[in-house]
Amino acid sequence: MSSLYNALIGVIEKKITPMAATIGQQKYVTSIRDGFITALPFMIVGSFMLVFIFPPFAPDTSWGFARAWLQFSLDHRDSLMLPFNFSMGIMTLFIAVGIAASLARHHNLDPLTAGMLSLMSFLLIAAPLQDGQISTAWFSGQGIFTAILVAIYSTELYAFLKRRNITIRLPPEVPTGVARSFEILIPVLAVVLTLHPLNLFFEAQWGMIIPEAIMSLVKPLVAASDTLPAILLSVLVCQVLWFAGIHGALIVTGIMNPFWMANLSVNQAAIAAGQAIPHIYVQGFWDHYLLIGGVGSTLPLALLLLRSKAVHLRTIGRMGIVPGVFNINEPILFGAPIIMNPLFFIPFVLVPLVNATLAWLALDLGLVSRVVSMTPWTTPAPIGASWAANWTFSPVIMCLICMATAAVMYYPFLKAYEKQLLAQDAERHDAPQTAAQNA
Repeated sequence: MSSLYNALIGVIEKKITPMAATIGQQKYVTSIRDGFITALPFMIVGSFMLVFIFPPFAPDTSWGFARAWLQFSLDHRDSLMLPFNFSMGIMTLFIAVGIAASLARHHNLDPLTAGMLSLMSFLLIAAPLQDGQISTAWFSGQGIFTAILVAIYSTELYAFLKRRNITIRLPPEVPTGVARSFEILIPVLAVVLTLHPLNLFFEAQWGMIIPEAIMSLVKPLVAASDTLPAILLSVLVCQVLWFAGIHGALIVTGIMNPFWMANLSVNQAAIAAGQAIPHIYVQGFWDHYLLIGGVGSTLPLALLLLRSKAVHLRTIGRMGIVPGVFNINEPILFGAPIIMNPLFFIPFVLVPLVNATLAWLALDLGLVSRVVSMTPWTTPAPIGASWAANWTFSPVIMCLICMATAAVMYYPFLKAYEKQLLAQDAERHDAPQTAAQNA
């Protein structure tokens, strides 16, 4: 067993760790991740409005309060939807600006200027005129992949032109703001002369604009991202990287965020239309069923540590329980420790995989409500799961089942580790007495 563990650690250290570090520091990955983080507050607030617009009551409910709420929502639907439409409904605008601003920092460009250039580039190809009005169809999740590509293209074009000194330079006496405005003129012109004709060509040749073409290309990937194998693979990568001390969640979420947002947008459109919710694997699923208490679902482990016979583990349990409630578990990961601890490798990896399978089956069978809202990742799991599913109760039960499963799986490994620590404490305690007796 020891040789197998050492071989596994060798593979992680020599193969996986360098590759993961390279991916995690790659400028496009970090920029995409930063762009989604920038948009996150707007999306959370917009999603929260769904609770008031679509209250969790049956249409035929006889409860007076519920019927009044439902009727009020129906009568004022357009007004109530306005905050949602200008937050979640235009998420791609925030994302396009955020990604470009982050990428601009890698090139030592002005983030605000790059963000505005990216915004104009996106609108140029994704906001066609229909009957004299701008279409917003691609401003929500359907346009995410276009926003990512356009933000990268416009910023890289801006950086390329500046590196080649293809710009308008004004005398040093000119104020910085004015000089920057003239500096961006050529990149703006370059974007217009490349993207707009390309968009017209796509429309004339294939009857679709660029966002439609991009979405048709990535559609199989989006569909594949909402499957149990995709969940298990992303969880496995996250857990193995974290066990090696690498923040695997940042890498996985950076890759999965575009797919999660696209699927969440479809779910929200479905609830607005009164249809069945189609997608399972979105961020609320990841946060509230697979990361209960943090990566590895360690909140149940923190509760078990509180009753440990080993003083060290009890202390770590007391330190980790409150942060763990809010899904912050560094005290447990590095204090127990779990990271690079062979006794915890199996449960640390298997617990999220088992819970992912249980939760997927429950949602797929219609036993648990699906996610329709964005929630802060620090929201305690049962509350966050209910909130994400429009305050239904079934996700709470699912969270408790996942916590119980995690506790059962962690318990035997914890007892083995506890026994090891107690034996080491006994040896340290007996060593001075033995030395004194020999003297």
